[in-house]
Amino acid sequence: MQAIDARTARAGVIGLGYVGLPLAIATAAKGFPVIGFDIDPPKIEAIAAGRSYIEAVSDAALKAQTGAGRFEATGDFTRLDACDLVIICVPTPLTRHRDPDLSFVTATTREIARTLRPGQVIVLESTTFPGTTAEIVRPILEETGLVSGRDFLLGFSPEREDPGNRDYHTAVIPKIVAGEGEAARDALAAFYGAVVEQVVPVSTTQTAEAVKLTENIFRAVNIALVNELKILFDAMGIDIWEVVDAAKTKPFGYMPFYPGPGLGGHCIPIDPFYLTWKSREYELPTRFIELAGEINSAMPRHVVGRLAEALDIKCGKALSRSRVLVIGLAYKKNVPDIRESPSLKLIELIEERGGQAAYHDPHVAEIPRTREYMALKGRRSVPLTAETLAGFDAVLVATDHDAIDYQALLAAPLVVDTRNAFGRRGLADQRIVKA
Repeated sequence: MQAIDARTARAGVIGLGYVGLPLAIATAAKGFPVIGFDIDPPKIEAIAAGRSYIEAVSDAALKAQTGAGRFEATGDFTRLDACDLVIICVPTPLTRHRDPDLSFVTATTREIARTLRPGQVIVLESTTFPGTTAEIVRPILEETGLVSGRDFLLGFSPEREDPGNRDYHTAVIPKIVAGEGEAARDALAAFYGAVVEQVVPVSTTQTAEAVKLTENIFRAVNIALVNELKILFDAMGIDIWEVVDAAKTKPFGYMPFYPGPGLGGHCIPIDPFYLTWKSREYELPTRFIELAGEINSAMPRHVVGRLAEALDIKCGKALSRSRVLVIGLAYKKNVPDIRESPSLKLIELIEERGGQAAYHDPHVAEIPRTREYMALKGRRSVPLTAETLAGFDAVLVATDHDAIDYQALLAAPLVVDTRNAFGRRGLADQRIVKA
């Protein structure tokens, strides 16, 4: 606690992605020495060169901390021994059968165990099901003979990053903290309290784990509701976007959520299934959550169905003989993040039906390697020019980046808009179909 107060406690952040790098820089900016750990050599090289690969961290912010000697990155995990606090920020994806994949968490915890020493504080930030910290992380660490609460402190503090959100960054987002025992809770509260503006302690690590799942399940369920309403209202000839815009004028009892082509990002499409998986242990159904997942997962197929229908009716052309330009590969606007992006599924579905698909995204120049869409690796964003548009039968707006020239898109014979990008800009044309 004295070292935290004096800013001499050294923090080790494992996983320098969308969560870990912003946390590392925010911590270093408050005066703490920080070592970042990652198994990806290009990330280590980029940090050493002062190049940030995360939009939330500017090159200037990165260079300020590396230049001051407060932050460095390494792939040498033996240096965890030099860290007083070790923070785990690694992915927690799903398997092909939608079961939790904790392989990154367990592998990282075993790395920590190799150098674990008395006096260290270990914190898990990765989103997971209630009980992970106590039932999976702690036993691995205690295989060393050291005991949680006596020799080292263990806690959980869920990440709350929102890529692309310029109003809320790491230092201003309230931080949930919980520890195995009061000493661990107080240590986490002291450390994070020195880095962020507000700390919210809760009673147990299981509670903290449940908080993060609840936040994302809330969004997933409400998005599923509005996606289902979109399909119903469309059949009735009602514009769901106009409905939501009017409904949100009510100053109480309503919160606007918006439909789309499917869910993306690492959290909302994945986290609910962590709880449905855990619920089986208690023999309790989670029908509401699972139904929301089914609705959201079905949206890309619905959108491609609407695309095929619009091509047939408005252009007299089958999807199997059409070329489609997908606008936006990222899962949300103004970011380069393609994790779980529905755009990848849209491209796959278009090509399964015999169509040809390409994409344009000002933030994603090339499709990287992904676990689910290996066949798309290496495809590059095509330029958005009149000549390019002339070669496509339809444009499908999947992500409404601000940098897109939407007026120019109207040169296409058909535009299918899943984000109301044209309506919000006051652009109307008979070639626009909402989906």
